[in-house]
Amino acid sequence: MDHLVTARSMFGMTMGFHIIFATLGVGLPLMILIAELLYQKTKNPSYNIMAQRWIKGFSVLLGVAIPTGTIAGTQLSLLWPGFMEVVGKVMSLPFQIEIYAFFIEALFLSIYVYAADRISPFMRIVSVIFIAIGGAASAVLITNVHAFEGTPAGFTITDGNITNVEPWAAFFNPSFLVTAGHVVVSAYTTVGFIIASIAAYKMLRSRKDKKVYSFHRKALIIGLTVGGIFSFLTALNGHESAQHLYEYQPEKLAGAEGLFETQDHAPLTLGGFTDVENQEIKYGIEFPWALSFLAGNSFDTTVIGLNDFPKEYWPPLFIHTLFNSMVVIGGFLLMLALAAFVWTKFLKRKEFPKLFLWAFIISGPLAVIAIESGWIFACTGRQPWIIYRMMKTSEAVTTSADLSLLFFLFLLVYIILGIAVVLVLRYYFKRHPVSEDLAKLNSEGGI
Repeated sequence: MDHLVTARSMFGMTMGFHIIFATLGVGLPLMILIAELLYQKTKNPSYNIMAQRWIKGFSVLLGVAIPTGTIAGTQLSLLWPGFMEVVGKVMSLPFQIEIYAFFIEALFLSIYVYAADRISPFMRIVSVIFIAIGGAASAVLITNVHAFEGTPAGFTITDGNITNVEPWAAFFNPSFLVTAGHVVVSAYTTVGFIIASIAAYKMLRSRKDKKVYSFHRKALIIGLTVGGIFSFLTALNGHESAQHLYEYQPEKLAGAEGLFETQDHAPLTLGGFTDVENQEIKYGIEFPWALSFLAGNSFDTTVIGLNDFPKEYWPPLFIHTLFNSMVVIGGFLLMLALAAFVWTKFLKRKEFPKLFLWAFIISGPLAVIAIESGWIFACTGRQPWIIYRMMKTSEAVTTSADLSLLFFLFLLVYIILGIAVVLVLRYYFKRHPVSEDLAKLNSEGGI
């Protein structure tokens, strides 16, 4: 592979693997907090069992998120020394503050895991709140570096020298709020549907055991509620993000929609693929005027097309497919949660048919695909820039050789880590089935 492509592929592979565990690290504490609150309110021990089982899974997943995050940090210095020179002088604040966020998360995780049965209900809730705050803050702080890449602020480059450095201006760059909001609400959405997916699968397998079935149904309702609420918030944030692209990275928006000619009343196209030669989207479904409205809340908003930019500034046009994946999957998840709400609250049905349960099962993997598509879209859509309109990716890449060997070594590490985390989780939960916990409560008169 080309040297630059190898470097980008290696870092992309690392982030693609890490983002799964980082997302779970942000979203699971919220689910644990909800289960804990429900337990303290209702005194139903099923919610306590949920919280304790989810915290065990969270601890295992965090054990993978930490080394993969460390690898990502190491690769930033290894692969992108030109970029890290700028970060070191301008944008080091998120890295510094993130250490404290992780410290808070780890401290209160230890308290909750090892002392939950010895502390007051109030302190149990406080502990999980701080775990959730620490996880979300870590994600926001690290993602803010990506926001800075798209909308750099707080410095200038004069004759190759970095001058006029204002760290807080760089920290609170124009993308900070939009990006921070998106990483948090999308993580909550994803984890909500992952929990729903697992619960629905377990419900299909435990129809004859009413207690186990009821337990997983409770988890399913929590997952769908969280997933539904935050999928709606993700859609609102996505609309804001599109307007942000319109203002700050117009060629990225044009690439996402395969729009070549500048026009008002611009259409939005779902599906299909970008035909560069004929400058059109083939086999897509076109919604007239929708892109203009998405970009500026008005059908007559003028959207700049790709042909108004030098071709070397164009992002890879397959980002149209990535953008579509996010939109279509997000819409499906939102409609699925809404359908479940109507089924249970308006139609008053207690049982979900198999078709519903299978839809819930696929919702978790689809949510992960949407997260991965969004991350690749965000990074690839910024190309050829590592710092938008200030530094090209090719200018920041390392000159070190033999990256191909490192690529395959890191790939091997991720394969081993991936297999290990699956085996550990499978081993633990197989040895400690929920039926065992429920039976123990029953023998003690807890249910």
